[in-house]
Amino acid sequence: MQITIRDAIASDTQTILDFIIELAVYEKAEHEVKTNVEETKEAIFGKDSTVKALICEQDGVAIGYAVYFYNYSTWLGKNGIYLEDLYITESKRGIGAGKAMLKNLANKALDSNCGRFEWSCLDWNTPSRDFYESLGAVSQDEWIGYRLEGDSLVDFARS
Repeated sequence: MQITIRDAIASDTQTILDFIIELAVYEKAEHEVKTNVEETKEAIFGKDSTVKALICEQDGVAIGYAVYFYNYSTWLGKNGIYLEDLYITESKRGIGAGKAMLKNLANKALDSNCGRFEWSCLDWNTPSRDFYESLGAVSQDEWIGYRLEGDSLVDFARS
């Protein structure tokens, strides 16, 4: 059993989308996935993309993915990595794949002189929260996320 992590390439787009849908099902939000293969490919691999992706494989078979991008901390004066998605297919959890993905990204952060590596997790997702905390990650409970999307985004922007 060999776990490998590699940078995703455009031909991985369908696999990534399949994992996105699998993650949405796990998070009880499948109805919220609005993207398709073409949009996902353009968003991650397009000419102006700022998004990157990794594929986690076991013996050459994809078992998970991560999508991330670089952000910036004004207080640190350094870039950071923001992990948008990390997902390992349910039957492959517990074999070290998630930890390997996070280590890969942590090393990318160090190699790029980033000051932070951060992500969000749903409050009800106790298995993931326990896993992250076992690695030394600290929840940022004092911050409340905000979002404008859909009609609210359009209405605000055009008001």
